[in-house]
Amino acid sequence: MSKHFIGGKWVGASNGETTDMIDPSTGKAYGKIAAGTREDVDLAVKAARSAFETGAWGKLTAAERGRILIAISQRILEKKEELAAIEARDTGKPMTVARNDINAVARYFEYYGGATDKVYGHTIPYLNDHFVAVVREPKGVTGHILPWNYPAQMFGRTLAPSLAVGNATVLKPAEAASASILRLAELATEAGLPDGAINIVTGFGSKVGVALTTHPGVNFVSFTGSPEVGQQIQKLAADNYINCTLELGGKSPQLVFEDADFEAATRTICAAIIQNSGQTCSAGSRVLVQRRIFDDFIATLSERFKAVRVGSPEMDLDCGPIITAGQKKTVLGFVDRATTSGLPLLAEGQIAEGVDPGGFFVRPALFGPVPTDHELAQQEVFGPVLAAIPFDDEDDAVRIANGTEFGLVAAVWTRDGGRQMHLAKRLRSGQVFVNCYGAGAGIELPFGGTGKSGHGREKGLVAMDDYSNLKTVVIKHA
Repeated sequence: MSKHFIGGKWVGASNGETTDMIDPSTGKAYGKIAAGTREDVDLAVKAARSAFETGAWGKLTAAERGRILIAISQRILEKKEELAAIEARDTGKPMTVARNDINAVARYFEYYGGATDKVYGHTIPYLNDHFVAVVREPKGVTGHILPWNYPAQMFGRTLAPSLAVGNATVLKPAEAASASILRLAELATEAGLPDGAINIVTGFGSKVGVALTTHPGVNFVSFTGSPEVGQQIQKLAADNYINCTLELGGKSPQLVFEDADFEAATRTICAAIIQNSGQTCSAGSRVLVQRRIFDDFIATLSERFKAVRVGSPEMDLDCGPIITAGQKKTVLGFVDRATTSGLPLLAEGQIAEGVDPGGFFVRPALFGPVPTDHELAQQEVFGPVLAAIPFDDEDDAVRIANGTEFGLVAAVWTRDGGRQMHLAKRLRSGQVFVNCYGAGAGIELPFGGTGKSGHGREKGLVAMDDYSNLKTVVIKHA
């Protein structure tokens, strides 16, 4: 694992340096990855450029690219248990969650493999003696900076649409979770992907991430992570006159009205904050409940929280550990400050007996009622902490829901069809779910946010637009 994957080969860091891979369930190192440098990034970009311009990858037809992506999907499913075990150890996910993530990454390659030869252009009526065509072309070399919360899924989510269009790629995984990505790159090559189409450079964002974003040979950057780093990425990319997709944070609300199905709503709302230990940009971290039912609804939700169990991957419980010691400290800091400020702690989950005391485990927590200006109602915790907030009517609910800097996902729980449509339009959010939340990996559904949640769209066919350029061809034929 202590090498990069460049041009189809394993390559050590140019300075020979490595950094530890930490198991979140134990807090102990279990391996090493290469700590990349600007020189390593340059080597990877050159390999990608060669693959795109003169190599086997750039010479393939769209249909041939599609067959390779589908073959990658099949290869991933063949190695599902191996990949799930790698992902679980590296991130602390319960095994069931890790398996679902591997299913998702396979589906990404299957979905975009079927889309490669369906990237259509169009013609424009112009002068009688002219023919005008508008076509889509790959950008060239795309850079991908991934987060640590869903490394395997993000491998498919960002690389598959870029490869489908015909780009070559350079990927920097998070230093806290690189293992599954390195194995996936290897499997992609085994499935027939030409050398240089995928290149992986591991290491720290301050070196590898900056080098990738500022490299003059990179034509587009995809970043998923914190708003603060995303802002830096956008500024750096602007120096080379390239654009980027930023999928950043969220403070996603779920609006519960008095006619909601309590059973379905409490089950889904609890799952939406404990999923991946709350380490999800789209986590439903605010539950807004109509005041008339607030006490009864929260009582039911509290019982679900109390039943949540946290453990190591092989225990396969509701939650795993937080990814790093630093992130655990951040999450517990929010909990401690909320408690100190006098917010009622309504319910907590429990850490299972027998976990390693060195693991980064935290108890899921439900607080409420939370004032709308409190940090738990405004800032992203990125942990299993849910803020319950009462509202009076529809207008009040919309005001509170839209009252943060984020706008990624929202949900509405009501049987009133008119209210469902009103709120779907009024909520400032990239996705709105009604009487549900999330859709598994949702590969087919365009995903992205507004405001501090970023810009651009991933997933669905629209993701391919960001990875391609429009070209207008004008031919005078008289």
